[in-house]
Parts: sequence; structure tokens; C-alpha cells
Amino acid sequence: MKIEIEYCVPCGYLPRATEAQTRLLEEFGGRVESVALKTGSRGVFTFRADGEEIYSKPDEFNIDAIVATVNSLIPAADGVQVDGRELLMGKKH
Repeated sequence: MKIEIEYCVPCGYLPRATEAQTRLLEEFGGRVESVALKTGSRGVFTFRADGEEIYSKPDEFNIDAIVATVNSLIPAADGVQVDGRELLMGKKH
């Protein structure tokens, strides 16, 4: 799955976009192909998963809800529990 975060440069959304990118990579780094930032304008702040919009401003921004949506869209990998903490070698983080 490819996740894209399009954010308005003039509006100053870069910090929020990079925080969201980091959170998504921490949660799903091994289960997604990419979490890419895309520059935009005119107030845009939109998240897409494989081209499907999963969040767009002016809806209330809730990173936990976005993480839950992404989690529901991607299958769990073999050997990794849904919470991402049980690894193939049985080590815990």
C-alpha cells in the first residue's frame, strides 16, 4: 500500500504532515510500500491510501483515526501480530 499526504506549503502544514508521516511509518513501516509527502497549495491537507482518500481537511484531524483506517485497509503480515510488536523471531519491542 502507498500512502500519500498532500499538504499546503503556504499554510504551514509541513510540521503536521511530517509528524503524521513519522507516526504512520512507526506503525506500519514494514507493511506499507511508502508514506510520501506531496506539496500542495490552497489549504489542502489530504491523506490517500492507494489513491483512495481517507482524510481531507476541513474534517477534524485525528491521527489515531487515520492510523485505524490504514490498519483496517492492510492485511496483517505473516508472523507479525496486528499490533506490530510480535516479530518473526519472537522478540518483543
